[in-house]
Amino acid sequence: MGKALCGIIGVVKKASGSSISINCVEILRQGLKKLEYRGYDSAGIAVISQNSIVVIKDVGVVDKLFNSSELLSIEASVGIGHTRWATHGKPSKNNAHPHMDCSKRIAIAHNGIIENYIDLKNFLLANGHTFSSETDSEVIAHLIEHFKKSGMKTFNAFKKAVSMLRGSYAIVAIDADEPNKIFFARNVSPLIIGVGEEADFVSSDIAAFIRFANRVIVLNDGELGFISPNTVHIETLSGVVVDVYNRLKIVDSFMQDVEKGGYPHYMLKEIMEQPYALAQTFSSLQTQDLSEVLKILENARRIYVVAAGTSYHASLLGAIAFRRFLGVDAEALISSEFRVVSRVVKWGDVVIGVSQSGETIDTLLALREARERGAKTVAIVNNPFSTIARESDYVVSMRAGPEIAVAATKTFTSQVLTLLYIIAKLAEKSSAINVDSKAMIHGIKMSYEIAEKALSVSQGKAMAVANKLFQKHSAYYLGRVFGVPIAMEGALKLKEIAYIHAEAYPAGESKHGPIALVDKDYPVIFIYIGFLDELIEGNIEEMKAREAWIATIAPENMVRGSIEKYSNVVIEMPRAPLETRLITYAIPLQLIAYYTATLKGLDPDKPRNLAKTVTVI
Repeated sequence: MGKALCGIIGVVKKASGSSISINCVEILRQGLKKLEYRGYDSAGIAVISQNSIVVIKDVGVVDKLFNSSELLSIEASVGIGHTRWATHGKPSKNNAHPHMDCSKRIAIAHNGIIENYIDLKNFLLANGHTFSSETDSEVIAHLIEHFKKSGMKTFNAFKKAVSMLRGSYAIVAIDADEPNKIFFARNVSPLIIGVGEEADFVSSDIAAFIRFANRVIVLNDGELGFISPNTVHIETLSGVVVDVYNRLKIVDSFMQDVEKGGYPHYMLKEIMEQPYALAQTFSSLQTQDLSEVLKILENARRIYVVAAGTSYHASLLGAIAFRRFLGVDAEALISSEFRVVSRVVKWGDVVIGVSQSGETIDTLLALREARERGAKTVAIVNNPFSTIARESDYVVSMRAGPEIAVAATKTFTSQVLTLLYIIAKLAEKSSAINVDSKAMIHGIKMSYEIAEKALSVSQGKAMAVANKLFQKHSAYYLGRVFGVPIAMEGALKLKEIAYIHAEAYPAGESKHGPIALVDKDYPVIFIYIGFLDELIEGNIEEMKAREAWIATIAPENMVRGSIEKYSNVVIEMPRAPLETRLITYAIPLQLIAYYTATLKGLDPDKPRNLAKTVTVI
C-alpha cells in the first residue's frame, strides 16, 4: 500500500546549452543522496530519453542503484527520482518507485497514503488495466492513463486523477508525450518547488536541489501544477491560478543545515514534523484492516502493553485509556520486567508490544514469552518488516516515518495516537460502552491541526523554561492520571539530552517524600491535562509555599486560580478534546528538553551512552 516518509526529486533542465555541466541522471543521484534519510530500502529514477521513459529502480540504498556507468551516461533533460521507506508492500524491485502505466508512457513517484486506493484499483481493473506492484501509488499512473485515453490532455488528466484521490500525497509525474514537463500535486505530504537559473526542481526537501536553486515555493495542501523549461504553473484543485512569483522565497542557509530541512538538529526537525507524522499515522490506520486485532482485544481476558523507554510511557498512557474509556483490565509493563509477571499470563490474554524500531530486544523477548504461554500478541511498530512485527500474531503499523535523532519525539505522539485509535474503534464495536466513538475519532484526527498550533504557541515559553533549567541539576515533572505518563516522558527527555536529573511523580504523591528536596527556585513542571486533576492546583500551592520555580502546561481555557497566580511560566495549549490533548501535550516538553540541551552546548541528536535502537539485553 503506502509509505510513511519517502524522498521525491524531479528536475527539468531549462536548455540543452545549460551551463549545468552534469547530466539529469547525475542531478537525480545527488538529490536522492540528500533525501536518503527519508527512505533507504529501495530507490529509483525515471527519465525521458529519445521520446520514451527509462525507469531504473532496485532494492537497496541509492549508491547501489547508481553503481553502473551506463546509467550515468543516459542523456535526458527531464526526470524524477524516489527513495522509499516501505511500510506496506515488502521492499522489492516491483514495489520500488517510480511506477508506470500500462502503456509505459507515464511514470509517477508518490509519498503518502491513498486511502481509497482499493476502490480506485478495482475501477481500473474493471477497465482493463494491469498492475505490477503491491503499492497504492501505482493507481495514480493508471488513472492518468485512463483519462488521457478519454481524450484529455496530460495536465487535465493529471488533475482529474488527483481529484479522485483521498488521503495524503506528494506526487510527481512525467509523460513521454509531453517530454518537457513534470506534473506535481500536494496534500499533507511536503513538496517544494525550486527555481534555478538553469533548471527547475520539485522535491520533498530543499536539500535535494539547494546546490542548483536557492529560490523556493513551498506548496500548500490542495495545490498542483507543472514545471517546464520556462514555466512554473500552480493552481488549486478548484482551478484558481496561483501568483507564483509572489510566493518565491530566497533560501539562505548552509548546506549542512539544509540536510536537516533548515533546522540545526534532526531532533528539532522531527519535533516540527509531528503534525505531518500524526496525519500520516491517522491516515494509515484508516487503511489498515484492524478487524482481527479488534476482535482479539474485544474478547481478551486481560490486556498487557509491554514496551521500553519512551514507548513504555506511550503504553502507560494507553493502558490508562483502556481502563478509563473501555473499563477493561489493562496493564502497562516495562519489557525488561515482563518475566517477573509472565507466569500470570494465560491463554486468552493479549500482549501488545510497542516499539518504534520493532527491534527492541527486551520487548521482543517479552512477546516471545507471551506467545509461549498461549497469549495472542500484537505489534505496534513503525517498521512492519521488523523482527517484532514478523514474530507477532498481528501488526499495527504507525507509518510515522524514519526518526534519525536518538531521542524519540514524533514516534511517541504517533504511538499515543495509535493506541487511542484502537480504543476508539473498540468503543465503536461495543454499544454497552458509554463513549462517543465518533467524537473520539474526530478528536484523534484533530491532533494534526492541534499539534501545529501547539508548536506555534509553545516555542517561546519552552525557551523561557529552558533558560531556567539549563543551570539546574534537578527538576520535578508532576501530573495526575493521564498527565503522569506525559510527565514521565518529559522528564526522560530532559535526562536523555540535557543530562539533568529529572523525576516524574503523580502530583498527589509528591508530598509523600519528594517534596523534601524542594527549596528556593527548585524547578517543578506541572502537566495539567484538565481531566480529573483539579486537585493539581493544591499541589501547585504546596510547591510555591516551598518557593519552587513553577512552569505549568494547561489548556488555554483552564488557566485560572493557582495555575495563573503561582506559575512563573504558563504554556497555554490550544482548546481541544481530551484525546487530542493526550496526543499533543508532550510537544512543549520535547521543546523544553531540546532548548535546554542546546543552551548547555550539547548535541541533542547524539546523547552520550544512548543508541536509537537497543538490541542487547
